[in-house]
Amino acid sequence: MMERKDILHLLNENGIVYRIVEHPAVFTMEEMHALHLEQEDAVARNLFLRDDKKRNWYLLVLHGDRPADLKELRHMLGSRPLSFASESSLNELLGLQKGAVTPLGALNDKEHLVQVVFDEEYRHQTIGVHPDSNTATIWMNCDDLVRLLQLSGSSVRWLDIKNG
Repeated sequence: MMERKDILHLLNENGIVYRIVEHPAVFTMEEMHALHLEQEDAVARNLFLRDDKKRNWYLLVLHGDRPADLKELRHMLGSRPLSFASESSLNELLGLQKGAVTPLGALNDKEHLVQVVFDEEYRHQTIGVHPDSNTATIWMNCDDLVRLLQLSGSSVRWLDIKNG
């Protein structure tokens, strides 16, 4: 499983410009906003979802506090009914713990079972994500993040989630 130093090395190796800020552990978007970090409006909300047959896994990367209607998302994704995946599946598939969900966890998905779905609003914009734990946030251009995930073999797609 990739640790923070591995992720930062990979970012540097791929020429990705980023800024990292260490902070106290946060478990919710409310706690994140309470830190009053610069560019806090760019921090992503990440949801780890699965279909009802546990055949399809999705890491949904939403803009900020945008709500997610699982029934609407099901239709947008062309999926069977969706629900939140278990913490054990999160750890098994992405090597992450609850409260530290990040699209960078897809780098640990060696079998490429998880599809990373980005909110269209992040295209060509700055995004803030945890590196490997909820005690730091990395800001970078989302297009660079998507490119890095695709280079690692991850399945990535964009979705207009404004109404999802």
